[in-house]
Amino acid sequence: MKILIIHQNFPGQYKHLAPALARLGHEVVALTPKVDKPATWNGVRVVPYRIRGASTKGIHPWLQDFETKLLRGTSCYQGALALREDGFAPDVILAHHGWGESLFLKDVWPEARLGLYCELYHLTTGEFTRFDPEFDARPPETDRLRLRLKNLNNRLHEEVMDAGISPTRFQASTFPESWQDRITVAHDGILTDQVKPDPDARLEVTDGRVLTREDEVVTFINRNLEPYRGYHVFMRALPDILRRRPNAEVVLIGGDEVSYGAKAPDGKTWKQIFVDEVRGQIADDDWRRVHFLGRVPYERFLAMMQVSRVHVYLTYPFVLSWSLIEAMSAECAILASDTRPVREVLSEDETGWMVDFFDRDALVDRLCALLDDPGTRARLGRAARAHVIEHYDLRTVCLPRQIAWVEELAGMEPRAPRD
Repeated sequence: MKILIIHQNFPGQYKHLAPALARLGHEVVALTPKVDKPATWNGVRVVPYRIRGASTKGIHPWLQDFETKLLRGTSCYQGALALREDGFAPDVILAHHGWGESLFLKDVWPEARLGLYCELYHLTTGEFTRFDPEFDARPPETDRLRLRLKNLNNRLHEEVMDAGISPTRFQASTFPESWQDRITVAHDGILTDQVKPDPDARLEVTDGRVLTREDEVVTFINRNLEPYRGYHVFMRALPDILRRRPNAEVVLIGGDEVSYGAKAPDGKTWKQIFVDEVRGQIADDDWRRVHFLGRVPYERFLAMMQVSRVHVYLTYPFVLSWSLIEAMSAECAILASDTRPVREVLSEDETGWMVDFFDRDALVDRLCALLDDPGTRARLGRAARAHVIEHYDLRTVCLPRQIAWVEELAGMEPRAPRD
């Protein structure tokens, strides 16, 4: 079988699936703007395409998002035409359509089956648009219109999608009913034999200090430190945490940019805004127990999870972070927000504890209670890891499910583009 994979940051979510398909003997080609020249990666032929065009100055702000997707879609279309001229005709196309790249691929290969990575459909209900009013500056009567237009890329893809795959039930549930019977839920998968407890783990933090399992380590991670992942809630709890836990070392991993939601105002970073907000409430000696590590290599991230005594995970109702499931696989005791995506993977007092996203006092109280209870921490950590092994292990659960989905996709009658 000939398989084409489309991802603007390849391999992205196809990190494990693409090489697995190549190992099975399929011809796998990836088309991506991430590389400058052709290459081979783990049996996958990686072909570059160049993004042509630039955003229009002064365009209506609601159209800016779609215009960038259109530029990627037309550019990827040109790259696909070049592949076709070289004689490549895929049986299956796998694409993360979130950046618009796959908009016109069925026009190049109408007989190919298109399988989409269905990450999120933007909903206009209050759970999504008014979850955190503090950062919600848009008028509600027009925000619904903006989000409807933001889904234009999703809607155009729905017309040509033969099948979809979502990593969680929550994410799949955001898509309209007309999509539901074509979406399979299969997580990207966790390497549980790698992400596991290590009693000898060591994590170097600020000033060359090294933390181990003997230390009272509280951990928190965002790809970028921002409100969508509860950074503001955690930081506002930090003065009380440090006051009540005089031996705690607090480790935060995350960048200064924005992954989701709005940018911070006035050219600042969300990280610094909330550091400035709480710093005056924290004595200098206590502040030295707070360690911002920025973005780190995966090995250092793993060491952080392995020395963690309690890992705090907070999120809006949004795409679930891999880091939560990885923390569970590392046998961390988890304290997480009681939000829908979290409830799918975490059960209260079985595999972790949960608190209301906005209840700062409950967050501090439950964190302190968990730090004081090694028996409960051990019980929750063991159960969390067992749950991940049973439901999210890459090799035994997720990858076989993904491969089966691709094989089923290959046998479908392809949808043709619609006028």
